[in-house]
Amino acid sequence: MSRSNVISRREAVAPVAILSLLALAALVIVPSRAHAQKPAVARLTPYVGYMAFGDYVDGPIGTRVSNANSAIYGVTAGLDLTRNVSLVGNLGYTDSNVRVGLPIIGGVNIADSKVLLYDGGLQFRLPSTSSLGTGISPFVEVGAGAIRYEVRTGPLTTNATNFAGNFGGGIDLQLNRSIGIRGAVKDYVGKFDFKEATSFDLNSRVSHNVAFTVGLTLGF
Repeated sequence: MSRSNVISRREAVAPVAILSLLALAALVIVPSRAHAQKPAVARLTPYVGYMAFGDYVDGPIGTRVSNANSAIYGVTAGLDLTRNVSLVGNLGYTDSNVRVGLPIIGGVNIADSKVLLYDGGLQFRLPSTSSLGTGISPFVEVGAGAIRYEVRTGPLTTNATNFAGNFGGGIDLQLNRSIGIRGAVKDYVGKFDFKEATSFDLNSRVSHNVAFTVGLTLGF
């Protein structure tokens, strides 16, 4: 089996595994809630924002390698397990560049880098809403998933998929029972595998890649 086939199979398995866990949890939780005559509440939050990438490699005399900061787009889905806990899944995308930071002159882009983030986890909320469904609910999240990089230099394109944990938080501003506005900050913590993506055997470090987002929440 070729190396490219192994990478493709691994990239396909990761999101399927996450979605399968979400579906399994939904099958377990929904019947118990129905029995208690409390229907499950689902939320869908499309969002936009800004992704600030951390450094992957620190080189000599102040050089460093990272992705250039860029816009991020995505969607988060949530299913209430209890009043204060939800199961969440996230899919995000950003089109960036691999960038070498240099002293004095700033930095140079050396390759195009398309980044796909997918993960699942738990959200813990402090709901505070009126009888009309309006109010403010702060929340925190923790989860795990992967970051998939597609790196392109001229006619050559390579892929790398790396595990990433994440944590963050934000505030839901509920306008009514079905519509809200969400502001959130989320840190994706992981390593970029240079050898897999570029064939260069560089020792990358754990980086913090922070997404600042705002979205429209739709409740069902």
